[in-house]
Amino acid sequence: MITKESFVRNQGFQDVTLQTCTSRYPALMWQPRVMGVLVLIGLVVQSAPYFLALSMLLWWNALLPRLNPFDALHNRLVARPKGLLQLGSAPGPRRFSQGMAGTFMLAIGLSLLFGRDTLAWVLEALLAVALVALVFGRFCLGSHIFLLLTGPHHKR
Repeated sequence: MITKESFVRNQGFQDVTLQTCTSRYPALMWQPRVMGVLVLIGLVVQSAPYFLALSMLLWWNALLPRLNPFDALHNRLVARPKGLLQLGSAPGPRRFSQGMAGTFMLAIGLSLLFGRDTLAWVLEALLAVALVALVFGRFCLGSHIFLLLTGPHHKR
């Protein structure tokens, strides 16, 4: 399993100390945990508009990271009241991950819309595996791919 410090660093944050990691790690995991619940609902309802809406939300986060509603809710409901470090604009690896997840959800939504149920199920299985690896194993496939594509010394 990947350490919390490695996870935070792989998300594009370089100022990883015990103190910053203690508050930043749970903050960074808040969105994937909420998305995990939302994706679980999507797997049950099998609704094209639902997956298309999730896709738009994730692409919004990737393209306008300062306006990420998950980060805003976390900052307002959790970080501020507890005096914790607030999340700011997401670095490249995290934005890439959100865009990648948004693309998967777009493909799932379009597959459902056009009656390609088998393709939707395959994509849903891949998305579920990636979410399980993220939430329970601290392995973010999107940020890992970003780092592979840009190299380890890329300014994040």
